Amino acid sequence: MHPKILIYDGTFKGLLTCIFQIYEEKLTEYSIYPEGYNQNDFFANQEHVITDEEKSGRVLESFKKYTSKKAVHRIYRAFLSEIPGVELLIVDFFKHIFEQKTDLSDDFSHPPILKIAQIDRKVGREKHRMEAFIRFELLKDGIFFTKIAPDFNVLPLILKHFKNRYADQQWIIYDEKRQFGLYYNLNKVTPISLDFKNNSKKNTNILHEDEISFQKLWKSYFDASNIKSRKNTKLHLQHVPKRYWKYLTEKTIIM
Repeated sequence: MHPKILIYDGTFKGLLTCIFQIYEEKLTEYSIYPEGYNQNDFFANQEHVITDEEKSGRVLESFKKYTSKKAVHRIYRAFLSEIPGVELLIVDFFKHIFEQKTDLSDDFSHPPILKIAQIDRKVGREKHRMEAFIRFELLKDGIFFTKIAPDFNVLPLILKHFKNRYADQQWIIYDEKRQFGLYYNLNKVTPISLDFKNNSKKNTNILHEDEISFQKLWKSYFDASNIKSRKNTKLHLQHVPKRYWKYLTEKTIIM
């Protein structure tokens, strides 16, 4: 008998629904994968789990009875890492808490809990870097736009920061790696999907003329204030890794 393979829709509530099913069916051998994973075993015992609001809510509320908000946030951020196998680590975390019926979210002697904490820190660093390095560009229609491609799915985590900081502006943050974005229309934030070809060169045809002027001015200022004799490339890369340069106006060139 093959272990049961639970296929879910890739959402956090979908994963919680899987946890509910594991307990409901008393499963001992199982795997969990998001939709679209590559399955080579045609004889595998697969089941597509339909996300259930009530079931996922019951699992989360039960978990909250024994642990803290910090633990819930830690698990959610680890989930957003999209690291293969993170689902089973999260299930083990839940099972450990349910079995002991106490807050052991910092019990780093338990390997899955330690691993979740390590992943959480990585996702947290990516979140802060996105908040620090993202630069918007003003489009001709008056909307501020930026594309990102973070290592982890941090778009849900940076939403609050940008909604508070740019509350008086319409903006779009688009994750080109995951092909979804967030649009703020001065009232609420809405998930969106865009259809455009990825181009390595800036398309100035869609930029507002003030944006082009500003970027050229900022680039000139940066070049003028950058004292070559004090240049420390190694230190600079520690604070601003090269993969984030594409988000910075001073590192790009308007064609």
